[in-house]
Amino acid sequence: MVLMLSVKSLSFHYQPERIILKDISFDLDSHEILCLLGPNGTGKTTLLRCILSLNKMKSGRITLNGLELSKISPKRRAEMMAYVPQATTVAFPYEAAEIVQMGRVVNLSLGARPSARDRKLAEEAMEKMGILHMSSYPFNEMSGGEKQMVLIARAIAQQAKILVMDEPTANLDYYNQVKMLKVIKALAEQGYAILMTSHFPDHAFLACSKAVLMRDGVIMAQGHPDEVVTTENLTRLYSTPVCVAEARLDAMDTAMKVCIPVMNN
Repeated sequence: MVLMLSVKSLSFHYQPERIILKDISFDLDSHEILCLLGPNGTGKTTLLRCILSLNKMKSGRITLNGLELSKISPKRRAEMMAYVPQATTVAFPYEAAEIVQMGRVVNLSLGARPSARDRKLAEEAMEKMGILHMSSYPFNEMSGGEKQMVLIARAIAQQAKILVMDEPTANLDYYNQVKMLKVIKALAEQGYAILMTSHFPDHAFLACSKAVLMRDGVIMAQGHPDEVVTTENLTRLYSTPVCVAEARLDAMDTAMKVCIPVMNN
């Protein structure tokens, strides 16, 4: 089996005496969602930048569909992997549809405008995300949740099957967090391979098939969320007491694991 994304023994530093990432290894395949957890400043964003070829790793190996990342052209790489950043503002007053059409830029020659097919693919991506009615909305005036939907639609229009998402639920309320996680799960069911970072360990239980716990540039634990997102591991990861407990919802006759930070007196 050829894995969609494979990271082996990756290390990175800006200066030799200041190692940011050390011996990072994990695999991700279609239909899988991997949640990367860790405290601020632990190297999560740097790792994403290495995977996206924005930072050049110092040692190790990254492959996309079995191909060495360093040997893949930028165009081919964009056809295989798409990046979904945290929702933010853009410099120009683009409409939502225009933002989504930017996912087709990789297929355009310099100075060319999106073709009828490009516009159709963008429209189909917005329809898949349930935001086609927002096509003419000014992107900068949309809510955080709406912006995130637009950015995911842009990645879908790009037609890459590996999605790298940087905190897709950041700054969203509970309703929009759940909505976003449902969207991510649906994409995985359709065959996408999704790597996402999060500051909410609960999200690993809610949506993910794998969890990687990273601190100080090294992986502490990885595996199925039920196995690695534990009271002991989270307490070590965040250097503060965290309790993983089971919450039972009587109205739904179901139980799920939740992560609770504990404040010491």
